[in-house]
Amino acid sequence: MSAQNPANGTVEQPASEHWLERPEAGGWFAIWLIRFIGLHFGRGFARLFLYPITLYFYLRRGPERRASRDYFRRLSGRSGSARQVMRLIHAFASTILDRVFLLARGIDGFRVTTRGVDELHRQLDRGKGVLLLGAHVGSFEVLRVLATRRPDCKVKLVMDKSKTPALTALLESLAPELADSVIDTARGGMDIVLALSEAAREGAMITLLGDRGRPHELMREVPFLGSKAPFPTAPWQIAALLEVPVVLCLGMYRGGNRYDLVFETLAESVQLPRTGRAAALDAHIRHYAARLEHHLRDAPFNWFNFYDFWQPQPMAEMPPVAQVAVGHARAA
Repeated sequence: MSAQNPANGTVEQPASEHWLERPEAGGWFAIWLIRFIGLHFGRGFARLFLYPITLYFYLRRGPERRASRDYFRRLSGRSGSARQVMRLIHAFASTILDRVFLLARGIDGFRVTTRGVDELHRQLDRGKGVLLLGAHVGSFEVLRVLATRRPDCKVKLVMDKSKTPALTALLESLAPELADSVIDTARGGMDIVLALSEAAREGAMITLLGDRGRPHELMREVPFLGSKAPFPTAPWQIAALLEVPVVLCLGMYRGGNRYDLVFETLAESVQLPRTGRAAALDAHIRHYAARLEHHLRDAPFNWFNFYDFWQPQPMAEMPPVAQVAVGHARAA
């Protein structure tokens, strides 16, 4: 249950209900088993194992199952059926498996369609760096397709390696050079801000997921799939701090070996004046959420937030921008 603070009307979320409290899906054994099978027997054979894996997680992970049903209810007005939920879990498992092959063998064997890439090239050609804002939607790993087309541009992944240790270890074993492209937020402090600033000066593509926040992080509630949902403000404050444009990046899974890699400019620049900062943040976040909703309605089996995404979170006071950058980066 959530508790409302009568003093300010905010809703406080118990830690046990937060997405950070959910265990890493699969664990070491399952993740490394699928790696072994995939690399030694091929993608087609490995995909056969996704069916029992899907059934196992559908039966054993009640909170994720209920959250998925709620997602489909918000999407279509009807609670998700068992078939829909299992199809969603299967799609998620498919993208995890595909990471193995994308990292180990590149894009060979995949059909990747790109949309809006010319717009991204235009932003990169300015030499200021770009904040690529994704979400836990589809597969962010297909961004590697772009890296093959713009070898002159570095890709910097902002992530917390300690959050999913099994998956992180797997990915680095497949592509050791990946470690050099990660801004590991676990190191904390102003080191994160300095690393982000250096990446922007180098004209890099700084990738960040902008749909989840940590407990007590500054969030703003905006309309999303029929009701208000909390989104973190930090990506926009980071963009304002670095003075870089924000480009939406989604790798929508289309089944089989097919992906759509979508780029859309969300903001040429982010201005957050002291007066009216909350309104400016709301406008940016509302636009981001609206574009997520658009793409999810087009490809609904790409929503990989397996928790109560619409659960209200406490609205904290507005801290300095640099502090926001550090706090959110740890959740990426």
